[in-house]
Order: sequence, then structure tokens, then C-alpha cells
Amino acid sequence: MEKQPRLLASQLFLKNSVFEVLLNGVLLTWKEIPANKKVVSGSIHHPFKVGTSHSVSVSEILAVRELDVGGGTNDDGRWQKMPQKLTEAYPYAFTVSYVERARQHRWRCSDVTFHCSDGALRQQWIQTIREQLTALITEHANHARDHLKTEAELKKYDGVVCVGGDGMFSEIVHGLVSRTQRDNGVDQNSPEEKLVPCSLRIGIIPAGSTDCICYATVGINDPVTSALHVIVGDSQPMDVCSVHHNNTFLRYSISLLGYGFYGDVLADSERKRWMGPARYDFSGFKTFLTHHHYEGAVSFLPATDILGTPRDKTRCRAGCFICQHNGQLYSGDSPDESKTAPDVSDREYEVGWGVVRGKFLAINAASMSCACPRSPMGLSPAAHLADGTTDLILVRKCSRFNFLRHLLRHTSKDDQFDMTFVEVHRVRRFRFTPRHCQNDSELDLRENGKQLFSQICRDHPACSCSPAYSSWNCDGEILPHAAIEVGVHCQLIKLFARGIEEQPLFEDLANPPCAL
Repeated sequence: MEKQPRLLASQLFLKNSVFEVLLNGVLLTWKEIPANKKVVSGSIHHPFKVGTSHSVSVSEILAVRELDVGGGTNDDGRWQKMPQKLTEAYPYAFTVSYVERARQHRWRCSDVTFHCSDGALRQQWIQTIREQLTALITEHANHARDHLKTEAELKKYDGVVCVGGDGMFSEIVHGLVSRTQRDNGVDQNSPEEKLVPCSLRIGIIPAGSTDCICYATVGINDPVTSALHVIVGDSQPMDVCSVHHNNTFLRYSISLLGYGFYGDVLADSERKRWMGPARYDFSGFKTFLTHHHYEGAVSFLPATDILGTPRDKTRCRAGCFICQHNGQLYSGDSPDESKTAPDVSDREYEVGWGVVRGKFLAINAASMSCACPRSPMGLSPAAHLADGTTDLILVRKCSRFNFLRHLLRHTSKDDQFDMTFVEVHRVRRFRFTPRHCQNDSELDLRENGKQLFSQICRDHPACSCSPAYSSWNCDGEILPHAAIEVGVHCQLIKLFARGIEEQPLFEDLANPPCAL
């Protein structure tokens, strides 16, 4: 084996002894220096044999982080108070987490903590080790997104795999898509811009509360199944929606954009995070009882000359012919896509565009079925992953009883669109403008409350408690604006998946024909 160049070497303190610690591109090694030096008093359990060398493959290092020496250490999973003389002589420390083999082929996470007397040396070790890692342990919100946008050397990798829920997946998508557009000189703030597809595939090992992405692309939120799709190297293209306000990019949406009911549920639940997961049920019930409706205009560009409709019985499955056909149709520049959205003050129907005005309980845009354990069929059962469209669902003002009927149909196989107050359109783009800001493109939901409620009192003198605006729920994140423009970008990303496979396939494999 070719000898690896040494990246870093230092004498560091570990478990009451001084060790020679070496790092190269393959191994992290530490070996105890013969005890001819003074040993710090305050003995701690010594897990290593004197004089022996220990090494960890760099590919099996999981993370490295700073350690607050005064707060204790956690090398063997138990909190320990460090001796005072040790903390005074070696006030800086860092912990390396790595894979350790256990019995019966089990793997476990283990830690080793090194102490040093120089803060600059500690930072040098942390930085050098992190440069060798292929795994990133996120430490705060949007850590993964920011790392992919700015720091990661993407040319070295074939894909990005994350462990988490739909929120973590959204971070990865935002990081990769934004980085790809920046590298190709694409202006994300322009709603008319054609985005460049990402070259890296994304893998997601489900560990969230709903895991809608896994349900829509694999059919189940099973970590082993998702990991095997990554190992096999499957590839499933997916559409991504870009959301803009006044020619300013806001966010990307992969699964659901919801205004009204779903936006109110999210906004209320964010104020009750202390309740844990139960806050979603509580906020959902509360929002249903309040029964707020919102007035505005929705203009949309219908998807024409395509296969499939939102109300057919065709489901998006592995090797989906509709996604292949429509994907090829929209792979080039479509002349319809370049048309700008009509202003709501224009006549009712511009060429190719439709406009719907009214009072809505909910406005939803589903780019996939949005199926989950509580809603096996999802918000739009016939939505497709990679056909270049999104299903725009408009739920008009109705009674609480009728709205409850609509919500309950999400949990059954009944046609949830077969109601007089519900309409659905398969669209390429759409735009929503609340009634009270149709002439004010600068509406910001964070503006002063007095200004909002003064408008409410003028338009609703009999019921000043009714809000004029809802919030947009964009894949679990609240958007700051109510007036938005949304465009679908066909097959912008690819996942380590193959779509949901038809169940009869497994039944045939489980019962092979008998050989005579």
C-alpha cells in the first residue's frame, strides 16, 4: 500500500497520559508515549493498554466537535467530571466520534476525547479532520443547506444522502439546487428563468414524523428499504416548484404548498412547539373550528397536451409512462411556459391562462400524492412525481360539515374532488393574489398588525376578529408573503429511488411456478 502523507501530528493528552496522535488521509492513530513524564494527578479509568497503538479509519469517522472541558466529557457514554489540574493544564479539548465493532457483527458509535493546551491547535485538528470527512453532522437549522451552497466540493461526490425527515430533505434540495444555479450563472430571482437540473442524486433515510417524500417515492418509510435503494443506485427524477414574490425568490417546494387551512395549522402549531408532536393535532382541530376563509384570485396556466388528469385512476408508479411522456414534452422550452401570469385586474381569461376568484377555505398545490400513514391516498392521489405539473386544489367556502367530509376523504379511497365546492386543475404555473392586496404587490405578512387589522375592520365591520390573510405552508415552512407566483421545473432533481413498485410483482416472486 502506498504510504500516505502525514496531515497532522501532535502530542495530545488522553485519559491521564500523553499520546502521539497522527492523521493522514487514511487513518487517525494515537499511541501512548512511554511514561517518563509527569502524570497529572486525579486518576481516571484508562481504557487503553499502555504502549499500544490505536487507529481508526478516516472513512469511519462520523464527526468531530469541540468539548467544554469544564462541563465534563462523555467518552464512554457517561458524564464525567474532569480533574481540576487537568482542566488547568489542558483547557482545550475535542471529541472524535467513530465506528466501533461490537459482537455479532454489530456496529456502535464510540468517542475519544483529546486534550491540548492551545486553542489554535485544537481548531487546527478539528478543521483538518472535518476536511477528510464524507459525513456531516448538522448542528443547527439550515446547516446542511448552507454547507452544500458554499463549502462542499460537489465534484468529488456522486450523491448526497441524508438521515432525517422532510425538513432535512428540503434543506438538501435547497442547497443543491441553489448551488447548481449559482455555478451555472442562473438568476433564481427571475420567475421566468429555466433552472439547470442537479447532477447529484439525493438519498433520504427516513427518520421524521411524516416522511411524505419516502411514501411518494418508495411506498413506505422504512430506513432499510431506502438504504438499499441508495446501495443499488436507483434513480428517480422529481419536479420542483419555485416560489417567488415580486420577482424575489422565496423557497422551493417539493411536496405541498398550502394556503388557508394548512397554512393556519402550521402557523398555530409553531406557537405551540412546547407541546411536541401533539401540537399538530391540537392546531388542526382548533383551525377546523375557527373555519376561516380567505378571499382572493388564483390565476393559473393549465397543463395542456399531456397525459393524465388529477381525477383519473392512474397512479404514479415505478417506470411511470406518464412521467416519461410528459417529461419529454417539457424537456425543451415550451412556448406556453414563457407566458407571464395575467394581472388579476385584466379580463377574466387571458390566452391560455385561467382566473378563479372567490372565498377559499384552502388553496393547495400538490406536486406529489402527499401520502402518509394518516392519509394513505394523499391530498392528490393521481399526482405524478416527474411530469412537470402540480395539482392545484381549490376548496371554496362551505359549511364545517362539508369541509369535514372533504378532509375525511383524504383517509379513504373515495374521490375527494367529487364535491361541488372543490375543484382541481393540473397546472404548469399559478399565481395567487389576496383580495386586499391586489393593487399592493408589497404585502408582507410581518408588517405592523395595526395596519392589517385596520383593513379588516373596514372590510368586515361585523366581525373584526376574522383575519384577512392566511400563511403559505411550503413543505412545513411558513412563507413571509401571501401574494406569490409558483412555477414547476420538470425533473429538476433525482433521488436514489425508483418509484412505488406494483404489489403483484412481489406476489409473483413469493409464489414462483413449480418446476416439473
